[in-house]
Amino acid sequence: MTDWRPVRRTRTFEDVLAQIERRIAEDGLTVGDRLPAERSLAEQLGVSRSSVREAMRVLETLGVVSSQVGRGPDAGAVLTSRPDTALTDLLRLHLGLASLELREVIDTRLMIERWAATRAATAGSDTSGLVAALAGMDAARSAEEFVEHDTAFHCALADASGNRLISAIMRSLRDSMRRYAVEAVTRLGDTSVLRADHERILAAVRAGDADEAATAVAEHLAHAYPSLS
Repeated sequence: MTDWRPVRRTRTFEDVLAQIERRIAEDGLTVGDRLPAERSLAEQLGVSRSSVREAMRVLETLGVVSSQVGRGPDAGAVLTSRPDTALTDLLRLHLGLASLELREVIDTRLMIERWAATRAATAGSDTSGLVAALAGMDAARSAEEFVEHDTAFHCALADASGNRLISAIMRSLRDSMRRYAVEAVTRLGDTSVLRADHERILAAVRAGDADEAATAVAEHLAHAYPSLS
């Protein structure tokens, strides 16, 4: 049985994914085997349950695991396929993002999020994730807290598109998004414009107005990063 190693406090999300991949490989887990429950994984790795939860969400998006609700022997996600190159490629993307320029990150976000917003509006997708993120922004007491919920909003928008790969890519961009977003919020000082932008995106998606949703995303990024407009 593999000995879990406490992960580093930096890049926690990637480290949790790496540990899970190592566990699957070294323990010879096969399809149908169950991973430890969320609480157990968090304790063994020395990280928060939210970090484990996010890592498991990505694995589920990639089709590697299937989440199970239950307690005792029925708790924990079930392995539905070997990660093989899918998880390795995702980790490689995470590690490579640190060297990307701001323009590259924003251009990629613009392309992905305009498409995601259009798709979400057209499909009449569930917007509960967007609503929850907006509530978090209202309660934020610092730029870092605001950005945490801001990032959750944009990941929820990707989820609402219904495209699992788009969701995985947005989560892979998360660390780079956060770094630049904190700088942007600190520079702006007032988050009211950004908050209004998020409301506009949500309203357009709810109304099924695909063109307005795409435009709202583009103008939001222009407000956040005016030097790139």
